[in-house]
Amino acid sequence: MFDLIIIGGGPAGVAAAIYAARKKIKTAIIAEEFGGQSTVSDDIRNWIGHTKISGFDLAQQLESHLRVYQDEIEIIEGEKIEKVEKLGENHFKLTASYGAIYETKRILIATGSHRKRLDVPGGKEFDGKGVAYCAICDAPLYKDKEVAVVGGGNAGLESVIDLESYASKIYLLHRRDELKGDPTTQDKIKAMEKVEIIYNADTQEIVGDQFVTGLRYRDNKTGDEKTLPVQGVFVEIGILPNSDIVKDIVQLNSRGEIIVNHKTQVTSDQNIWAAGDVSDVLYNQNNISAGDAVKAVLNIYDKITGQNRERAE
Repeated sequence: MFDLIIIGGGPAGVAAAIYAARKKIKTAIIAEEFGGQSTVSDDIRNWIGHTKISGFDLAQQLESHLRVYQDEIEIIEGEKIEKVEKLGENHFKLTASYGAIYETKRILIATGSHRKRLDVPGGKEFDGKGVAYCAICDAPLYKDKEVAVVGGGNAGLESVIDLESYASKIYLLHRRDELKGDPTTQDKIKAMEKVEIIYNADTQEIVGDQFVTGLRYRDNKTGDEKTLPVQGVFVEIGILPNSDIVKDIVQLNSRGEIIVNHKTQVTSDQNIWAAGDVSDVLYNQNNISAGDAVKAVLNIYDKITGQNRERAE
């Protein structure tokens, strides 16, 4: 029986585990892998303390820092929690993908999120055959080819940057009339000669034979439909929280995010906390995920030791 189990190995999960170890809380961290979604990024410039770091290096540093405390907490890697059951007021049973069972008095959910799939004709059929969800992984496959990036947020802009040195032409499609990403990144891609930004573009279909040969979109303002002759489509249309394992135990919002008290990160169940992209946090950022997870563990420590540091309204 653990006092705390942390689920997730991204910045939130690792930050929480380090603080739990330093507070001498009997803790296990269970993660499929370390690093979170940022492992697919080659150019992270907003992780505090680093002017630039790759997602791969960030994951290694997180794990390295965590393993300094491996004598204080149990680190379980390569396991995915498939089911969480509440057996009592402060008694939970966690079932992992390989059948292992873990029991704990408290849980911190730091499972992050996953990318939305493109739900249009051809999106599923051409997945892996021209439809891709990781530009840094697959950009070299599209050398001297024309590609489209769907999504005008930071992830979409970063995909354009990853593709710029490979693709011969990049179309950036965004459903609105203004991009959502950071202004400095917008300026960077707007200066790229091979990039064409198409605003008010609503993707209708991915077309092709054995592989993608085009993308059909509709102009939201005029209603006109056009087809772009592309061989690759990179999808960056948002994220969905990985909250299914506790959807019957804690309160979720309409987007499936776990609703938390943002002072303490506690959920509707007083023995479950959540931090990072799986929670109803306003900004999805690594630094915020780590900070919220630290906040959660400090609150957990206060609950264990009987302290009450919450300020009155």
